[in-house]
Amino acid sequence: MPRPHQKRSSTPGGSQRQLRVGEAVRHAVADILQQGHAHDPDLEGHIITVPEVRMSPDLKLATIYVMPLGGRDSDIVLAALDRNRKFLRGEVARRVNLKFAPDIRFRIDERFDEAERIEKLLRTPAVQRDLAPDSDKDQ
Repeated sequence: MPRPHQKRSSTPGGSQRQLRVGEAVRHAVADILQQGHAHDPDLEGHIITVPEVRMSPDLKLATIYVMPLGGRDSDIVLAALDRNRKFLRGEVARRVNLKFAPDIRFRIDERFDEAERIEKLLRTPAVQRDLAPDSDKDQ
């Protein structure tokens, strides 16, 4: 709960500082995964996208959203990232200049599934009928 003298951020992703630090952490994690520094058999052979990192207001917790290419083996990849959390936290601490190394947690990014669901809804006949130009107005 915010203290009375603190203002809540109206920015959807947090304050400007949270966004900037989140982006720095995102680049660091993506770099570590791309270069294959996390030596785990479950991570090898998977291309992992890091679309977003959300930082807590005190910058001590980073929620890292990931998605394996094609969305396959997401549970295996998430478990492997959780196993390598300590190593990844240390690497992020070395690459991002912060007073405290943020604790990290991984989540699967659901936005791709949600976008696909909306796309399917937009292609349904009922929606297409509503979007079609009205033929009565043309005459």
